[in-house]
Amino acid sequence: MGWSNAIDDYINFLRLEKSLSENSIAAYRADMDKLWRFAEGKGVEPESIRRNDLEEFLAQLHDLGLNKRSQSRILSGVRGFFKYLLLEEVIDTDPTELIDSPKIGRKLPEVLSVAEIDALEAAIDLSKPDGHRNKAIIETLYSCGLRVSELVSLRLTDLFFTDGFIRVIGKGDKERLVPIGTKAINDINAYLAQRNSIDSRIDPDSRNIVFLNRWGRKLTREMVFTIIKKYASLAGIKKNISPHTLRHSFATHLIEGGADLRAVQEMLGHESIQTTEIYTHLDNQYLRETIMMFHPHK
Repeated sequence: MGWSNAIDDYINFLRLEKSLSENSIAAYRADMDKLWRFAEGKGVEPESIRRNDLEEFLAQLHDLGLNKRSQSRILSGVRGFFKYLLLEEVIDTDPTELIDSPKIGRKLPEVLSVAEIDALEAAIDLSKPDGHRNKAIIETLYSCGLRVSELVSLRLTDLFFTDGFIRVIGKGDKERLVPIGTKAINDINAYLAQRNSIDSRIDPDSRNIVFLNRWGRKLTREMVFTIIKKYASLAGIKKNISPHTLRHSFATHLIEGGADLRAVQEMLGHESIQTTEIYTHLDNQYLRETIMMFHPHK
Protein backbone atom coordinates (compact mmCIF):
# COMPACT_ATOMS: atom_id res chain seq x y z
CA MET A 1 0.00 0.00 0.00
CA GLY A 2 1.49 3.35 -1.06
CA TRP A 3 1.41 6.56 0.97
CA SER A 4 -1.43 8.11 -1.06
CA ASN A 5 -3.79 5.17 -0.55
CA ALA A 6 -2.79 4.67 3.09
CA ILE A 7 -3.39 8.31 3.98
CA ASP A 8 -6.68 8.45 2.04
CA ASP A 9 -7.91 5.34 3.89
CA TYR A 10 -6.86 6.79 7.25
CA ILE A 11 -8.63 10.07 6.52
CA ASN A 12 -11.81 8.19 5.58
CA PHE A 13 -11.49 6.24 8.84
CA LEU A 14 -11.26 9.49 10.83
CA ARG A 15 -14.24 10.93 8.99
CA LEU A 16 -16.55 7.91 9.07
CA GLU A 17 -15.50 5.97 12.16
CA LYS A 18 -14.24 8.74 14.45
CA SER A 19 -16.69 11.42 13.20
CA LEU A 20 -14.03 14.15 13.35
CA SER A 21 -14.84 17.64 12.11
CA GLU A 22 -13.59 18.75 8.70
CA ASN A 23 -11.20 21.19 10.40
CA SER A 24 -9.62 18.35 12.40
CA ILE A 25 -9.45 16.13 9.33
CA ALA A 26 -7.72 18.87 7.32
CA ALA A 27 -5.14 19.25 10.12
CA TYR A 28 -4.49 15.49 10.20
CA ARG A 29 -4.06 15.38 6.42
CA ALA A 30 -1.58 18.28 6.51
CA ASP A 31 0.47 16.44 9.14
CA MET A 32 0.36 13.16 7.23
CA ASP A 33 1.47 14.97 4.08
CA LYS A 34 4.58 16.15 5.96
CA LEU A 35 5.40 12.54 6.83
CA TRP A 36 4.70 11.44 3.24
CA ARG A 37 7.11 14.01 1.78
CA PHE A 38 9.80 12.98 4.27
CA ALA A 39 9.32 9.25 3.55
CA GLU A 40 9.37 9.79 -0.21
CA GLY A 41 12.72 11.54 0.16
CA LYS A 42 14.08 8.45 1.90
CA GLY A 43 12.36 6.03 -0.45
CA VAL A 44 10.43 4.17 2.28
CA GLU A 45 6.83 2.97 2.13
CA PRO A 46 4.36 2.81 5.07
CA GLU A 47 5.06 -0.92 5.48
CA SER A 48 8.83 -0.48 5.71
CA ILE A 49 9.22 2.69 7.79
CA ARG A 50 11.01 2.15 11.10
CA ARG A 51 11.44 3.86 14.45
CA ASN A 52 14.76 5.46 13.46
CA ASP A 53 13.10 6.93 10.34
CA LEU A 54 10.40 8.53 12.48
CA GLU A 55 12.95 9.88 14.95
CA GLU A 56 14.76 11.45 11.98
CA PHE A 57 11.40 12.90 10.84
CA LEU A 58 10.85 14.49 14.27
CA ALA A 59 14.39 15.89 14.22
CA GLN A 60 13.63 17.44 10.84
CA LEU A 61 10.50 19.09 12.26
CA HIS A 62 12.67 20.57 15.02
CA ASP A 63 15.19 21.83 12.45
CA LEU A 64 12.34 23.48 10.52
CA GLY A 65 11.57 25.54 13.62
CA LEU A 66 8.37 23.83 14.78
CA ASN A 67 7.91 24.19 18.52
CA LYS A 68 7.51 21.19 20.84
CA ARG A 69 3.74 21.56 20.98
CA SER A 70 3.48 21.34 17.18
CA GLN A 71 5.91 18.42 17.10
CA SER A 72 3.86 16.62 19.75
CA ARG A 73 0.62 17.21 17.84
CA ILE A 74 2.12 15.85 14.62
CA LEU A 75 3.51 12.81 16.46
CA SER A 76 0.07 12.15 17.93
CA GLY A 77 -1.40 12.06 14.41
CA VAL A 78 1.43 9.81 13.21
CA ARG A 79 0.76 7.41 16.12
CA GLY A 80 -2.91 7.26 15.16
CA PHE A 81 -2.00 6.59 11.54
CA PHE A 82 0.24 3.61 12.35
CA LYS A 83 -2.25 2.22 14.89
CA TYR A 84 -4.81 2.29 12.07
CA LEU A 85 -2.39 0.45 9.72
CA LEU A 86 -1.81 -2.12 12.48
CA LEU A 87 -5.57 -2.56 12.89
CA GLU A 88 -5.91 -3.07 9.14
CA GLU A 89 -3.00 -5.56 9.21
CA VAL A 90 -1.01 -3.47 6.74
CA ILE A 91 1.92 -3.56 9.21
CA ASP A 92 2.92 -6.13 11.85
CA THR A 93 4.50 -3.78 14.41
CA ASP A 94 3.91 -0.16 15.38
CA PRO A 95 7.08 1.87 14.65
CA THR A 96 5.92 4.68 17.00
CA GLU A 97 5.60 2.44 20.06
CA LEU A 98 8.94 3.35 21.68
CA ILE A 99 9.12 6.97 20.53
CA ASP A 100 8.89 9.52 23.36
CA SER A 101 6.78 12.61 22.87
CA PRO A 102 8.57 15.98 23.13
CA LYS A 103 8.38 17.28 26.69
CA ILE A 104 6.04 20.27 26.80
CA GLY A 105 5.83 22.65 29.71
CA ARG A 106 2.22 23.43 30.51
CA LYS A 107 1.51 26.98 29.45
CA LEU A 108 -1.27 28.60 31.43
CA PRO A 109 -3.70 30.52 29.22
CA GLU A 110 -4.28 34.26 29.52
CA VAL A 111 -7.24 35.11 31.74
CA LEU A 112 -9.22 38.32 32.22
CA SER A 113 -10.43 39.51 35.60
CA VAL A 114 -14.12 40.25 36.13
CA ALA A 115 -13.25 43.96 36.07
CA GLU A 116 -11.54 43.53 32.69
CA ILE A 117 -14.58 41.69 31.31
CA ASP A 118 -16.75 44.59 32.48
CA ALA A 119 -14.34 47.09 30.89
CA LEU A 120 -14.44 45.16 27.63
CA GLU A 121 -18.22 45.43 27.51
CA ALA A 122 -18.24 49.05 28.70
CA ALA A 123 -16.06 49.97 25.68
CA ILE A 124 -18.91 49.06 23.31
CA ASP A 125 -20.92 51.96 21.86
CA LEU A 126 -24.49 50.66 21.98
CA SER A 127 -25.72 53.48 19.74
CA LYS A 128 -23.88 51.95 16.78
CA PRO A 129 -25.66 49.37 14.58
CA ASP A 130 -23.45 46.49 15.71
CA GLY A 131 -23.25 47.58 19.36
CA HIS A 132 -25.87 45.30 20.89
CA ARG A 133 -24.68 42.37 18.76
CA ASN A 134 -21.08 42.76 19.89
CA LYS A 135 -22.07 43.08 23.54
CA ALA A 136 -24.18 39.93 23.26
CA ILE A 137 -21.26 38.11 21.60
CA ILE A 138 -18.82 38.98 24.38
CA GLU A 139 -21.30 38.23 27.15
CA THR A 140 -22.28 34.87 25.60
CA LEU A 141 -18.66 33.80 25.12
CA TYR A 142 -17.90 34.64 28.74
CA SER A 143 -21.13 33.61 30.45
CA CYS A 144 -21.41 30.26 28.66
CA GLY A 145 -17.73 29.45 28.06
CA LEU A 146 -18.24 28.79 24.37
CA ARG A 147 -15.61 28.08 21.74
CA VAL A 148 -15.76 30.67 18.96
CA SER A 149 -16.85 27.95 16.48
CA GLU A 150 -19.76 27.13 18.81
CA LEU A 151 -20.76 30.78 19.09
CA VAL A 152 -20.88 31.48 15.34
CA SER A 153 -22.92 28.29 14.80
CA LEU A 154 -25.42 29.04 17.59
CA ARG A 155 -28.98 28.83 16.25
CA LEU A 156 -32.20 30.51 17.33
CA THR A 157 -33.64 27.02 17.87
CA ASP A 158 -30.79 26.36 20.36
CA LEU A 159 -32.01 29.07 22.73
CA PHE A 160 -34.16 27.82 25.62
CA PHE A 161 -34.31 31.02 27.65
CA THR A 162 -37.42 29.99 29.61
CA ASP A 163 -35.49 27.01 30.96
CA GLY A 164 -32.24 28.99 31.32
CA PHE A 165 -30.18 26.88 28.88
CA ILE A 166 -28.70 26.96 25.42
CA ARG A 167 -27.90 23.92 23.30
CA VAL A 168 -24.33 23.88 22.01
CA ILE A 169 -22.95 21.77 19.16
CA GLY A 170 -19.34 21.09 20.11
CA LYS A 171 -16.43 19.11 18.71
CA GLY A 172 -17.42 15.99 16.82
CA ASP A 173 -20.99 17.36 16.58
CA LYS A 174 -21.56 16.45 20.24
CA GLU A 175 -24.45 18.31 21.85
CA ARG A 176 -24.48 19.69 25.37
CA LEU A 177 -26.79 21.95 27.36
CA VAL A 178 -25.11 24.95 28.97
CA PRO A 179 -26.76 27.21 31.57
CA ILE A 180 -27.17 30.82 30.51
CA GLY A 181 -27.60 33.69 32.95
CA THR A 182 -30.04 36.58 32.96
CA LYS A 183 -27.44 39.10 31.79
CA ALA A 184 -26.54 37.11 28.67
CA ILE A 185 -30.24 36.45 27.95
CA ASN A 186 -31.01 40.18 28.20
CA ASP A 187 -28.07 41.08 25.95
CA ILE A 188 -29.08 38.52 23.32
CA ASN A 189 -32.71 39.66 23.43
CA ALA A 190 -31.64 43.31 23.01
CA TYR A 191 -29.62 42.28 19.96
CA LEU A 192 -32.44 40.13 18.52
CA ALA A 193 -34.85 43.06 18.77
CA GLN A 194 -32.37 45.06 16.69
CA ARG A 195 -31.70 42.10 14.37
CA ASN A 196 -35.33 42.16 13.28
CA SER A 197 -34.67 45.49 11.54
CA ILE A 198 -32.47 43.73 8.95
CA ASP A 199 -34.92 40.85 8.47
CA SER A 200 -35.36 41.56 4.76
CA ARG A 201 -31.58 41.27 4.22
CA ILE A 202 -31.05 38.01 6.10
CA ASP A 203 -29.63 35.26 3.90
CA PRO A 204 -32.07 32.28 3.78
CA ASP A 205 -29.28 29.88 4.81
CA SER A 206 -28.51 32.03 7.87
CA ARG A 207 -32.05 32.74 9.05
CA ASN A 208 -31.73 30.37 12.01
CA ILE A 209 -28.26 31.63 13.00
CA VAL A 210 -28.19 33.95 16.03
CA PHE A 211 -25.22 36.22 15.27
CA LEU A 212 -25.14 37.75 11.79
CA ASN A 213 -22.96 40.25 9.97
CA ARG A 214 -24.29 43.46 8.39
CA TRP A 215 -25.21 41.56 5.22
CA GLY A 216 -27.38 39.10 7.10
CA ARG A 217 -24.97 36.18 6.91
CA LYS A 218 -23.28 33.99 9.51
CA LEU A 219 -20.26 35.57 11.19
CA THR A 220 -16.81 34.09 10.61
CA ARG A 221 -14.52 33.12 13.49
CA GLU A 222 -12.04 35.70 12.23
CA MET A 223 -14.65 38.45 12.56
CA VAL A 224 -15.28 37.54 16.21
CA PHE A 225 -11.51 37.63 16.81
CA THR A 226 -11.40 41.14 15.31
CA ILE A 227 -14.30 42.28 17.51
CA ILE A 228 -12.58 41.08 20.70
CA LYS A 229 -9.28 42.71 19.74
CA LYS A 230 -11.01 46.00 18.93
CA TYR A 231 -12.72 46.34 22.32
CA ALA A 232 -9.68 45.13 24.24
CA SER A 233 -7.74 47.99 22.68
CA LEU A 234 -10.51 50.50 23.44
CA ALA A 235 -10.70 49.24 27.05
CA GLY A 236 -6.93 49.64 27.48
CA ILE A 237 -6.40 45.91 28.12
CA LYS A 238 -2.76 45.12 27.35
CA LYS A 239 -3.06 41.32 27.51
CA ASN A 240 -2.89 39.36 24.27
CA ILE A 241 -6.45 38.06 24.16
CA SER A 242 -8.76 36.25 21.76
CA PRO A 243 -12.30 34.82 21.92
CA HIS A 244 -10.82 31.76 23.67
CA THR A 245 -9.60 34.03 26.49
CA LEU A 246 -13.24 34.57 27.48
CA ARG A 247 -13.74 30.78 27.64
CA HIS A 248 -10.64 30.45 29.85
CA SER A 249 -11.90 33.29 32.04
CA PHE A 250 -15.33 31.62 32.39
CA ALA A 251 -13.74 28.36 33.60
CA THR A 252 -11.21 30.05 35.87
CA HIS A 253 -13.80 32.22 37.59
CA LEU A 254 -16.02 29.19 38.18
CA ILE A 255 -13.16 27.21 39.75
CA GLU A 256 -12.14 30.22 41.87
CA GLY A 257 -15.73 30.43 43.05
CA GLY A 258 -15.71 26.80 44.18
CA ALA A 259 -17.48 25.10 41.25
CA ASP A 260 -17.14 21.33 40.94
CA LEU A 261 -14.50 20.33 38.37
CA ARG A 262 -16.82 17.75 36.76
CA ALA A 263 -19.52 20.38 36.32
CA VAL A 264 -17.03 22.72 34.64
CA GLN A 265 -15.88 19.84 32.40
CA GLU A 266 -19.49 19.25 31.36
CA MET A 267 -20.13 22.92 30.61
CA LEU A 268 -16.93 23.28 28.57
CA GLY A 269 -17.59 20.08 26.64
CA HIS A 270 -14.17 18.59 27.49
CA GLU A 271 -13.93 14.89 26.72
CA SER A 272 -11.25 14.36 29.38
CA ILE A 273 -11.19 15.73 32.92
CA GLN A 274 -7.44 16.23 32.47
CA THR A 275 -8.11 19.04 29.99
CA THR A 276 -10.28 20.80 32.56
CA GLU A 277 -7.68 20.33 35.31
CA ILE A 278 -5.52 23.11 33.84
CA TYR A 279 -7.96 25.52 35.51
CA THR A 280 -7.06 24.13 38.92
CA HIS A 281 -3.49 25.20 38.14
CA LEU A 282 -4.78 28.65 37.28
CA ASP A 283 -6.69 28.66 40.55
CA ASN A 284 -3.53 27.72 42.47
CA GLN A 285 -1.68 30.54 40.73
CA TYR A 286 -4.49 32.91 41.76
CA LEU A 287 -4.27 31.71 45.36
CA ARG A 288 -0.49 32.19 45.40
CA GLU A 289 -0.80 35.73 44.04
CA THR A 290 -3.44 36.50 46.67
CA ILE A 291 -1.21 35.18 49.47
CA MET A 292 1.81 37.09 48.17
CA MET A 293 -0.24 40.26 48.06
CA PHE A 294 -1.93 40.08 51.46
CA HIS A 295 -0.08 37.68 53.80
CA PRO A 296 2.00 39.52 56.41
CA HIS A 297 4.86 36.96 56.18
CA LYS A 298 5.05 36.85 52.40
